[in-house]
Amino acid sequence: MKTVDLKAEPRQNLGTSYARKLRKEGYVPGVMYAKDLVKHFFVRKADIHKIVFSPEFNKVILHLDGEQYECILKDFDFHPVKDEVIHFDLQRLQSGVPVKVEIPVVFDGPSEGERLGGKLIQNVRKVKVKTIPERLVNVLRVDIHHVGLGESVRVKDLKVEEGMEVLMNPNIPLATVEIPRALKAAAAAEAKAAK
Repeated sequence: MKTVDLKAEPRQNLGTSYARKLRKEGYVPGVMYAKDLVKHFFVRKADIHKIVFSPEFNKVILHLDGEQYECILKDFDFHPVKDEVIHFDLQRLQSGVPVKVEIPVVFDGPSEGERLGGKLIQNVRKVKVKTIPERLVNVLRVDIHHVGLGESVRVKDLKVEEGMEVLMNPNIPLATVEIPRALKAAAAAEAKAAK
């Protein structure tokens, strides 16, 4: 699994005015949670944006106070107007202890339906799973070569690692190959002519 290094500075002052001051200076306050540990810190805005806006799910190696912590991004808050992260939470990973995460879905295609003129509509971008840190992956891949016009690929079609539990309804469609209007109209015209 890919990892991203995140260099952080400890944050002693936890007040709102101090957090506001940090943001004005180009930093973002964050918190790392573990079973028996809570660490408050701040990082450069550009560094956390690389993690939040990544199309993949990455493990974060937090460098703080001369220590390294393996973490995952658990939550983040956006500014109500600007497209900027104003606060984020990391969860420390502990060997053998299961975590719940949302992993992006990637489709291996094109599908049969797309080759016939259909359009792939992605309904779900991330799938929630429960697994141990050792089995975490950057993306979940789905083979869609067999999906025809008007057909869907569903959560139950995902092939996940052994020991990984999918926490979503298995019948939810991940993606559907939509039949374009032009194809529908052509099929209707053919049916009418055949009568």
